[in-house]
Amino acid sequence: MSDASPAADRLAADTAMGAVTLLVGDLDAMTAYYRDVVTLSVLSAEGDTVTLGRAGRPLVVLRHEPALRHAPGGSAGLFHTAILFETQAALAAALYSVARRAPGTFTGSADHLVSRAFYFTDPEGNGIELYWDRARTAWSWTHGQVEMATLHLDPNAFLDEHLSDDVLAGGTAQEAASIGHVHLSVGDVATARAFYVDALGFDTTAELGNTALFVSAGGYHHHMAMNVWNSRGAGPRMPALGLGRVDLTLPDADGLGALGERLKHHGFAVRDDGRTLAFDDPWRNAILATAAS
Repeated sequence: MSDASPAADRLAADTAMGAVTLLVGDLDAMTAYYRDVVTLSVLSAEGDTVTLGRAGRPLVVLRHEPALRHAPGGSAGLFHTAILFETQAALAAALYSVARRAPGTFTGSADHLVSRAFYFTDPEGNGIELYWDRARTAWSWTHGQVEMATLHLDPNAFLDEHLSDDVLAGGTAQEAASIGHVHLSVGDVATARAFYVDALGFDTTAELGNTALFVSAGGYHHHMAMNVWNSRGAGPRMPALGLGRVDLTLPDADGLGALGERLKHHGFAVRDDGRTLAFDDPWRNAILATAAS
């Protein structure tokens, strides 16, 4: 990768993204969207919190916060939550569900060379990406940076290619999915690099000048990204609807401990309860890191 820091200063290669928590104003409407449109399953519903996922894996946690309001335009926060499907058939099923049930929430699609992606906005304005990865052997790297692009991808042609009677009958409904990456809106890229690369320990995988940064662990194209396309100059967030928390899963307790020490060394406050580390990025985006059980 492009960062030459010692391995002890990096996140472990098998670090993964966990669930994304959203603070929502209308819990019923948002649950219906992620369940009936995005094709996630309700894994639990307790009080003001609904957890949705696939094959038993939590992906999106909705927490009802009716007293909050939307943040003003230009604020830092969530750009999109990206749900990674294991097969193009499962992705096609989800895309078809959106086309049938909420076509107005579709915002675009692209072939990114490493992946094929479709973009949406949920009923409360949170961005969503639904995507499928090409095999890593098909990705191209140059000087430590992965080659990505934004090429035309026709959603109707994708459906024609990957929908079948079995898919239409729900044949992919039980297939697993994961949070492939989380993309944030931030105030500036240099500050994002200092936090997410230098302190948190991701590797840089791609940069778009001073407008966007892509980072990962273990040679993935990106686990997280930060851009200033709608938020250049944004300061710390105030409590608002939208992103509540991003979860990270580290492979073991040793890595979690090293992360805590690294964050403290770089001057970031960490709340450590012995099992998890909770901390905020420079824009008060909340992150919770946990060691895999």
